[in-house]
Amino acid sequence: MDALTLSVILLWAAVLALGVMLWALSRQVGVLFERVAPMGALITDAGPAVGTPSPSFALTGLMSEPVAIGGVQPQATLVFFLAPTCPVCKKLIPVLKALVKDEGRGLRVVLASDGAAPDHLVFVREYGLESMPYVISTELGMSYRVSRLPYAVLLDPQGLVRAKGLVNSREQLDSLLNAHEMGAASIQQYLGSPAA
Repeated sequence: MDALTLSVILLWAAVLALGVMLWALSRQVGVLFERVAPMGALITDAGPAVGTPSPSFALTGLMSEPVAIGGVQPQATLVFFLAPTCPVCKKLIPVLKALVKDEGRGLRVVLASDGAAPDHLVFVREYGLESMPYVISTELGMSYRVSRLPYAVLLDPQGLVRAKGLVNSREQLDSLLNAHEMGAASIQQYLGSPAA
């Protein structure tokens, strides 16, 4: 056997060994993916507990419209706390717009913040948020004990807190809606329940 034939045989052996290792690695990634549960919104113990009535607010929106939060409403309400200086909040704006479009009349999204109104008006116009109620209220954030942004609270039509938490991605925002649909306080609670 000459050196060329030997090198070809060794190269084919290496290719086959690499193929087997790639198959084993992809199998391990698949097993790991199955074991890792979806990460929902980070729930905090502060503020109204899930399943309890939300405080009621009669606020005035940035465009001078009346905005009622809590109490009996025609549809579920997602109160999304944000700030014009929050980069993650800005990243989630297209998600919120898509959510309003997809959920239609079944869900009302209310944007909430605090600070000076002129800064928020510029922010609303820059990101095209005129179609969503936008309230500026320090009291609202304090009532829900919002300490970090972006934060969201989902209220059912009867005004009960159904889900809440820190949301940094579309998946975490969707987890609030999914948890409510499944009748759980959070995705983590649902996955930990015996029926899951």
